[in-house]
Amino acid sequence: MLSIGEFSKICGVSTKTLRYYDEIGLINPDEINPETGYRYYSIRQLKKMLFINRLKSYHFSLEEIKAILELEDDQSSEKLCSALNRKIREIQEKLNAFEYSLKQMSNDILNLEKGIPIMSYLDNIEVQLVETQPMNILYMRQMMSSDDYVAGYEKYFSRLYEKIATEELTLLGTPMTIYHSPEYNPAGNDTEFAIPIEETVKETRDLPGGLCAKSVLKGSYSELTSVYAKLREWVENEGYELVKSPYEVYVTDPNQATVPEDIVTEVYFPVEKK
Repeated sequence: MLSIGEFSKICGVSTKTLRYYDEIGLINPDEINPETGYRYYSIRQLKKMLFINRLKSYHFSLEEIKAILELEDDQSSEKLCSALNRKIREIQEKLNAFEYSLKQMSNDILNLEKGIPIMSYLDNIEVQLVETQPMNILYMRQMMSSDDYVAGYEKYFSRLYEKIATEELTLLGTPMTIYHSPEYNPAGNDTEFAIPIEETVKETRDLPGGLCAKSVLKGSYSELTSVYAKLREWVENEGYELVKSPYEVYVTDPNQATVPEDIVTEVYFPVEKK
């Protein structure tokens, strides 16, 4: 048996962390002396602790690691492969975002050296007034926290596509998100995930058409706030007002885009003249 200190030293994990892992049921001491309270770990637990460390180095959360550890042997390999592939996609998305940021910073430096203001890029965001047609949408509406969005988009759109495939429904457009909350709240925002379809079935509704201020973003989703700011400015300056919830239409699948610049997103602000 190994004392908690020995186990800590070998695995490179502090005793405080090991006690926390015990509290959350991630890895428990093999034995606790009832008289002294000293914790002891078995040699076989070294492998488990190293496995936990490995998953942590892959940026798995403790909750994700715990779920992996709880898998049955007959499904562990398949589920682990799936989890690793999902994590690879997440990390690749972050790498793409960092590369995009580096490119933007380099462009900002070049512009500043030429005497061009750093926020001048807003002037390049085009806004047009369009008349949209009514759509029948299959939808799911959820309260989404700021931490939920990345996983949530995949989760809820996947459910909608699964329903479309199962019930053999007819696609009429690409996925879209409608934002109903009057203000941004990190704890939760009223978000509607939708896909236009032909058939009227349970969980469909009519999305009215009408006059919209529209802008198209070609780039990372992180730039959407700039598009929203530009649209809001245009609406104010042109004497319009927002009358319904704004929405985004995802023209391209981000999983198919090799670089952020390939991602195309349309943003719509339903408006009317003041």
